[in-house]
Amino acid sequence: MSPVKASLTARERARAELTREIKEEARRQLAISGADGLSLRAVARELGMVSSALYRYYPSRDDLLTALIIDAYNAVGSAVEAAIGPPGAADARGRWMAACRSARSWALDHPHEYALIYGSPVPGYRAPSETVGPASRVALAFVAVLRDAVAAGEIAAAPPAPDASAPDALAGPLTAQAATLAAAISPQEDPAVPPDMLVRAVIAWTQLFGMISFELFGQFVGSFEPADALFEHAIAQMASFVGL
Repeated sequence: MSPVKASLTARERARAELTREIKEEARRQLAISGADGLSLRAVARELGMVSSALYRYYPSRDDLLTALIIDAYNAVGSAVEAAIGPPGAADARGRWMAACRSARSWALDHPHEYALIYGSPVPGYRAPSETVGPASRVALAFVAVLRDAVAAGEIAAAPPAPDASAPDALAGPLTAQAATLAAAISPQEDPAVPPDMLVRAVIAWTQLFGMISFELFGQFVGSFEPADALFEHAIAQMASFVGL
């Protein structure tokens, strides 16, 4: 290895290590002050750096926020994907519920990062397009389970609508919206997830993250605390609702 190449490699390693330290300190600040209170100057001060040196890594607070958001989405995405297992595996219902548990476990272990990506929007921050891919990983992992279920015939009938005012069949704008989403997420897939199943999955998705948020932000205090039994009951109900 030439001296120049060795020197560049050493600089790259040093930059990667300092980048890691910057993000670790930023996550510590999230826990103390929230995303609104994140400050590049404060991060630099805690790391013993001058602000101008930190700006070479993250030119603005929003750039640092974006890095933290992408890391958080990728972390929960990796956790859910690991829980689901390889594509085409059997027991779609069990894999779906395992994914739900994994999302909850990650959130409870990383509450401030969860709040950053699934909590209230950060005032003045607009997420750039590079966050879209990482943000989609969890949803696409759940869709992959549905696709495997369709392929394997592991589909149960959805529960009937509770009354005539809430028809089970899609109607109106929802029909077009569901068809558009189904085509967007699986344009070349065969079999694709049926639009009505996809709509039920979106409803279950909001139920999942609503329950996680309620638990994480203290909304079950004095009622369903701890929330383990309620969570298990709910994800089983939602798996049936989806059609697994």
